[in-house]
Parts: sequence; structure tokens; C-alpha cells
Amino acid sequence: MGKFMQGYLDEQFMELEELQDDANPNFVEEVAASYFKDSARLINNIDQALRRGPLDFNRLDSYMHQFKGSSTSIGASKVKTECTMFREYCRAGNAEGCLRTFQELKKEHATLRKKLEHYFQVQASDQLCVINQLQNMC
Repeated sequence: MGKFMQGYLDEQFMELEELQDDANPNFVEEVAASYFKDSARLINNIDQALRRGPLDFNRLDSYMHQFKGSSTSIGASKVKTECTMFREYCRAGNAEGCLRTFQELKKEHATLRKKLEHYFQVQASDQLCVINQLQNMC
């Protein structure tokens, strides 16, 4: 996984990598793409809910529960931490805490996306190198 991903992904991501094999060589990338598609929808829903007043903390908590679940399934540890904090602010009825944490969550989510995009580019490049080396041996 590499040091540059340290802190952003936990052991769950490594377990996903172990499920990837020759029969499904893009498994992890497909899971990540699905996560980012789903999380973009949730971020939009949360953003809209935060813009409307008065805040519906139960609805916000429900959205964030979904977000935390999908973040946990891919091993997005920093995003998951922000989800947990957001939910605590929802339970306390703390609108300012929700807004502040949501901004941090969006930053962590964007950083994770960039890091994973780079990771998958490196993986693809490594695979091409191996293929080229094998072809040169023939």
C-alpha cells in the first residue's frame, strides 16, 4: 500500500487487495470507484440538508451513518473518523460542529481520492512493466 497512504487507509483496504486476483484484476479499483460514486451522492445530500433550515439532525445522522458504513468497508480511516465526529455533533444538536466537521470530512475525502487515483496509476504502471519484461524475455 505504501507510506503515502498511511493513516488514510486501514487493514480493511489490505483485505480488499487480498481478494483481488487474476480472475478479477481490477476488483479494488472497482470497489473504490463504487465508493466514490456513492459517497459523492451522500456528500451532496448532506450538503443540501445542511443548507436547509432548520437542520434535521436525524436525517443528517442517517446520511452520515451510510457514509461511515461505506467508508469503513473500503478502509477509509480518516474519513470514517470525521463521520464519527459528525454523528456525535448530530446527537448533541450542535449545528456549528456539524458544519465544521463536514468541511474537514470533504477535505479528507478529496485527499483520499487523489491518493487512491495515484495509487491505481502506480499499480497500472507496475503491471505494464511486468508485462513488458515478460514480453522481452520471449
